[in-house]
Order: sequence, then structure tokens, then C-alpha cells
Amino acid sequence: MSSKEDNEGKSSSHHTGLYISIPRTCLPIVYHPDYNITFMGLEKLHPFDAGKWGKVIGFLKEEQFITDGNIVEALEATEEDLLVVHTKRYLNRLKWSVVVATITEIPPLLFLPNFLVQRKVLKPLRTQTGGTIMVGGGFHHCSSDRGGGFCAYADLTLAIKFLFERVEGISRATIIDLDAHQGNGHERDFLDDRRVFIMDMYNRYIYPGDGYAKRAIKRKVELDWGTEDSEYLQKVELHSEGALNEVRPDIIVYNAGTDILDGDPLGGLSISPHGIVKRDEIVFRAAMRRGIPILMVTSGGYQKKTARIIADSILNLHQQGLIGAEALEGEGIIIASDQHDVQLYFCRIKIHRCLRHSDDS
Repeated sequence: MSSKEDNEGKSSSHHTGLYISIPRTCLPIVYHPDYNITFMGLEKLHPFDAGKWGKVIGFLKEEQFITDGNIVEALEATEEDLLVVHTKRYLNRLKWSVVVATITEIPPLLFLPNFLVQRKVLKPLRTQTGGTIMVGGGFHHCSSDRGGGFCAYADLTLAIKFLFERVEGISRATIIDLDAHQGNGHERDFLDDRRVFIMDMYNRYIYPGDGYAKRAIKRKVELDWGTEDSEYLQKVELHSEGALNEVRPDIIVYNAGTDILDGDPLGGLSISPHGIVKRDEIVFRAAMRRGIPILMVTSGGYQKKTARIIADSILNLHQQGLIGAEALEGEGIIIASDQHDVQLYFCRIKIHRCLRHSDDS
């Protein structure tokens, strides 16, 4: 790979407020209360729990693992930030309530003035996108010029492009997408980009079934209905190790959807809560063995109990020494941006997700 390709875009970075100084006392968890979407009960019209992130944080506080003082607070992405990937035409389309109603699959938004849609729906999504750029991806159905499945911004693509443009030493990324759905958004965005290796493991029979986007997948693992723990975890380990052995990345973006959980109305798989906790541990161990920074987002999941499972997984990663002070020792990468530095820790988690298409089933 040529050095010209490795450094593409680094000289033309715009000013951004998303890279900030992060104290060493902070845990590798990025969150903001604005992530939680609540407005006249309209969020209940989508199967996703739009308050999941606050519940995860609440569980972690109950376990005395985190406090408000050691969480990294996410910042809202500006239009200039979003234009790194999105077209001006696409962002202008989001100023029409009918477009947002279609993307979010909440038809009543069509009848609300757009200033309310911006404040109550898109501002939370921009804050999540800002948090994503500070760490890793999440809205894996959105590409540069189109949204879908409640994914209005291509935050996964944005996060990787920000790293490529601004961080010396990061010129190759591997996406490990273990959400139950194909990550067609980031696949379309990186279709011809040799710097990004995509592993995607998903239920072959559900949304989005994007054949064009599948051309970007370097390691494709298509699952059958009702796949259970034993087969699933074996494939996670085999293909995660295989992907990281095939190409040595400078960063791993891990899309850790919980819609693989048994009983999920859209995922169609049969993985137990223990299986989800074990899956995350497998991926983090693979990253730690190789000394590769990993960015994790919690992505999809359409049952109320997923918040507790996500919290249990984070606690397990800490107990196993895969996140927290033990994992961070000596593994930081300093990211320089304008007048600011940010510490990118060895293992950073983003409390995030991607709401999925309501027709998945």
C-alpha cells in the first residue's frame, strides 16, 4: 500500500471540536444523556428501546463501576463534521420531516414541524454520531448519501475517516460487524477502499439483503435462522482470528449488536445472554493478544433485557482485565487535532447502537 494512500486526506482536515483532552481518570466509556430519544411517546412506535443507553449506564452505576465523573461525555457532531462523509444534498434532505419519518420508520414524524424533529430526533442522533467519532461506529445501515433502518448518519464511516485523516499511524482498519443484520452502510462507503477490511457475520435471510454492498465484505459469514451458542461462538472465534491474521489493522471497529439474542423479533437468531457476553470477550481477547486498539459500539437489539446484558458484558470485560486500568496501561495512542489532544485508549467502548429496519422480520 502506497504512503500516498495511507495519508490520504490528512493534510486537509477541517477544524473540529470532537477531539478533546480526556483525563486518564476517565474510563473508556463514551455517553451523553442526550442519546436517549423521548418525545411524546413517539419513540415507542419503533421496536428499539430508545432509552437503552441510559439504562446501561444506570446498571453500571448500581454496580459501582462508573460515576458521572469518569465517563467521557459525547459532543454533538456539527454539519462540518458530517460533511466529511455526507453530501450537502443528503443533509439538506434531513430538513424535511417526511424524509426523517421514512428513515426512522416513525410515520407520525411526518406531521411535526422540522424544528421539533431536529431537536427531539436528529440532535440525539448527531450527539451519538459525535460520540462515535470520538471512539467507533454504530449506524451501520447509513451510507454517505442515504439513510435507513433508523440510521440517519453514517457514524461508523465518519469515525474511521476521521482516524485516517487525523491520526498518525492509523492507515488500516478492520470492521468486525456481529450485529444480526448486514452492515450495508459502511460496506457501500468502503467498497473500493483497500484500507478497510470488513468481516460481517449476520442472518442471511433478513434486512437489508444488499447484494451490491456484500461485494465489500472480505470475510462473509452468513448464518441460518435459529443459530445457537455453540455454532455461533465457534464461528466468532474462527473468523475473528482469521480476519485479524489475514490483515493486521491499526484499529478494530467492533459492531456488537445484541439483536442476536434468542427471542429478538428482528434478528432471528437464538444466542443466550451468556453467549453475548462470551462473544464480546472473544473479540476483545483477539484484539488484546495483538495489541490492537478496539472501538466497540452496542448497535441493535430489540428486547428490553438487552440493556442488562450489555452492562453485564462490560462488567465481564473489566473483570477479565480487557478494559479499565489494567488494559490501558501503556497502550494509549495520542491523537493530535488542531490545538487539542485526545487519548485513544487500548479498549474503548461506546454506549451506542443502530436502530434497525422495522421490516426485518
